[in-house]
Amino acid sequence: MDASGDDRTPHNPHTRPHTRTPLQTRTAILLTTATALIAAAAPPSATTPTPTPTPTPVVVDCFSKPHTRPTEYLLACGDGNNRLINLHWNTWNHKTATATGTDMINDCRPYCAAGHFRPYPVTVTLSHPQPWPNHPNTQRFTTIRLLYTHTTPTPTPKDVTYKLVYDTPNTP
Repeated sequence: MDASGDDRTPHNPHTRPHTRTPLQTRTAILLTTATALIAAAAPPSATTPTPTPTPTPVVVDCFSKPHTRPTEYLLACGDGNNRLINLHWNTWNHKTATATGTDMINDCRPYCAAGHFRPYPVTVTLSHPQPWPNHPNTQRFTTIRLLYTHTTPTPTPKDVTYKLVYDTPNTP
């Protein structure tokens, strides 16, 4: 309202109402349309790429079969005289896996066929995951560490590490 109390808008003789030219109207419409098209075309993930998760590695057995958290694992593929049993996994992630269990080893006395299997409590650690040849997107642990927690089999040291590469890539 103005000072007189009525609802009329005061008129200024020096101003005139603003009218758009046809060119200004077309430009405004084109800019609005282009902005809407660009916003609709950009996918939501374009602003923040999602990182590819690291695959959880597997442990490969003597028969080239992958396993996660196996309860048993054969170490002596040739003769079966060394097997991990009763494995209880504490961790299994993209870098390492740790378990407790028993290493059953044939003492081969007087020879392996007549020997006896002896139990040795052990902590098992799998590590050094690498790509598994001929298996895209699969990592496999390549090292196993055995730490005997009580007695050790003769002449094995208390802490021993082995390479786990039972499978080999097919060669043409």
